[in-house]
Formats: sequence, C-alpha cells, structure tokens
Amino acid sequence: MSRWPPPPTVGASFFKAHGLGNDYLVFDEGDAWRASSQAIASVCDPHRGVGSDGIVVLLEDRSGDVFRARMFNPDGSEFERSGNGLRVLGAYLTRVARKQTRFTVEVGGERVALEVHGRQGGTLDISVEMGRAETGPAAVALDPKALDEEGRIAGPDGVPLRVVPVSVGNPHLVVLTERPTEDDLARVGAHLVGHPALAHGANVQLASNAGSSVLRALIWERGVGPTSASGTSACAVAVAAVREGWAPPSELRVEMPGGALSVTVSASLDVVLRGPVEEVCLGTLLLP
Repeated sequence: MSRWPPPPTVGASFFKAHGLGNDYLVFDEGDAWRASSQAIASVCDPHRGVGSDGIVVLLEDRSGDVFRARMFNPDGSEFERSGNGLRVLGAYLTRVARKQTRFTVEVGGERVALEVHGRQGGTLDISVEMGRAETGPAAVALDPKALDEEGRIAGPDGVPLRVVPVSVGNPHLVVLTERPTEDDLARVGAHLVGHPALAHGANVQLASNAGSSVLRALIWERGVGPTSASGTSACAVAVAAVREGWAPPSELRVEMPGGALSVTVSASLDVVLRGPVEEVCLGTLLLP
C-alpha cells in the first residue's frame, strides 16, 4: 500500500525556476491533468516535456494561512520535501501573494517557514527554516543491522563506508571522505540510494571538508540520479559535519557542482537553508 494519497489533478499553467541548476516546475491544483507517475515523468522529460528535476503541486487548501504542497521526483515518485523545491515554491508564492515575504508551507506532513529576503532582477534570495534534523539509522528508516560497530555500511566493492544517516524531513546517507570523485559517486550513489536496508531509499552525498566553514559535496538524489545541487542534501552534509565534529554549529558554506548554498546549523541541529533562486519562465502545457 502506498504511503501517499492518490495523485492530485492539476492545472495546465506552470512556473519554472531553479536553485543552482536544480530546477522545479510549480503547478496549482486544478482539473487539467492528473499527476500520475507516468504523466509527471513525461512532463519532466527534457526532450518530450518541459524538462525539470521535479514538480511541486500547490494545493487548493490554504486554511489557517498555510500553503500546502506535494512534491514529485522526475520519475513520478512522490517524496517528502526538497530544499530547493521549497525555495522555488517561495519564488512562486511572491506572485500569488505579492505583499508577503514570509510564508508557512506544509509539505510531507510538516510545516516550514519560507522567507524572501530580496530580489535583483529575476533572482531572489530565499531561505527556508528546515526544522530540527535527526541523525542515526532510525531517522532514515535504516536497518541498524546493516551497519558495523563503527557505523559503516558495506560499499559496492565490499569495502566499508563511514556513513552518517541524516533526516531533514527526508532521508540522507552522508559519506564522509577526503577527495570524492564523480567515479566514486557513480559507484557509491547508485549502490546506496536504494540499499535493501533502507525502507524508503535515501539521497546520497559524498562530502569532504574544504576548510574553515566550507564543505564540498557530490550528490546522488533518490528518484533523480546525479544532480548539480540539492537543498536538503546541502543541509544533510552540514548536519553531518557538525554531528561528526568537522565544523562547529554555525553558518556553513556547502559547495556543489552547481554552486554554493548557505546552511546554518545550531547546536541542537536546527537548520536554515539560504541561497539564490532564478526565475526561468511561465508556461502552459498543450494537453491532448
């Protein structure tokens, strides 16, 4: 049985924006088409559709001044939340509620706060309060029996990998390493993302310490594959760094192939993600 409700129906009009190349389409709930897995995969296809790393559906229910949303990967699977997807939604909400700069959004059963700090042309500076992160196997529904006494999991070649399980509303496995490469990501990411010890899979990051308050990460997203940037992945890397003593609780810079995001982690692992969102276009699907 699916842990998600039936797919919503949505309108034909969309808003497209990206955070460091990690792009999302925002649709309002409507009656033009049903957001089935097959339909979402077609819309997200870069050659047969609009092209996107995911879809955010803004639901009609806005009771209590709360905006509610659902999020979908480009393979059509629904997931808990995306940091960049939320910030793209924030950019869209400035069009829906023009006088507001702060928004409360409910997604994946939890509420987060978005704030638009400013705009320069088509680029907005947007932060999202991601809430309190959790660490450990239970946080990501990982069978603890898959880990050895040192918290390592068997890699694709049988060599143990030191992983830090982190949840920032969705599951992550952060692999701490000195000099991660794209080849490493291809092997390790594909191996861990759907590991049988994970109940719902996980996003995977290969993370390294690049100096004072600077971290670097390569990312393999669940339902996507290798990606240039990810908001929740940046958060997970920062949390893992604080948890493992690589960095003190503070504002950290997480550098990814697509660019850098700011992640502030408190001593109690409360997380705030901040960075640019660039608007791309408004459009309308031509439906059969």
